[in-house]
Amino acid sequence: MAKRKDVQDEPEQQINIELSEEMAEGVYANLAMIAHSNTEFVIDFIRLMPGVPKAKVKSRVILTPEHAQRLLVALQDNIAKYEDNFGSIRETNEALPFPMNFGGPMGEA
Repeated sequence: MAKRKDVQDEPEQQINIELSEEMAEGVYANLAMIAHSNTEFVIDFIRLMPGVPKAKVKSRVILTPEHAQRLLVALQDNIAKYEDNFGSIRETNEALPFPMNFGGPMGEA
């Protein structure tokens, strides 16, 4: 009888991730717009400044549906941990200066 190989028997692979100084500084965004097709999710991170009629996309991230789902799970996990430490995140009902449903299937975060 052959021994069943468990995932636990396999050595854990490590990935070295490089983070440049410039990337480590990050970019501030206070709005995200999400669009999707059958093969990808596109998340635009936008900086919207009060009193300025033009907002700039500061970063665009394109994900496969599988990775978008993994991102959702990771965000849910991190938000739960955050709220355990600091309390519930308060949602504001501030109205945005433009409709969120232009240009096809969209979501907001």
